[in-house]
Amino acid sequence: MRFLTTVLVDTILFMAISGFFPADFYVASVGIAFLAALVLAVLNWLVRPIITILSLPINLMTLGLFTLVINGLMLELTAVIVGAGFRFSSFWMAILVAVLMSIVSWIIAEYFQRP
Repeated sequence: MRFLTTVLVDTILFMAISGFFPADFYVASVGIAFLAALVLAVLNWLVRPIITILSLPINLMTLGLFTLVINGLMLELTAVIVGAGFRFSSFWMAILVAVLMSIVSWIIAEYFQRP
């Protein structure tokens, strides 16, 4: 159930963030956003742990800030896999979207964990 909830929240976030930055972050449709959220969830489950372990020394040196770069890389890899309907204007935009998604996901998780 948590996997589906994450995918649905990411789908909504992709659509909302692309509405705020239409020139820099393009999502063709809700279906493409859902596909991108699904691909991102699978990449976060399969690829992200490997990249996190391999980048542990630099992550420790930057006090965890390199995690933002990893999140941006996951979004860029998602854009490559999904194709032309999901793209970023630059790597910095992917990092910005990753930061915004992390903040909003954290806020949503905190809201629904309250008794």
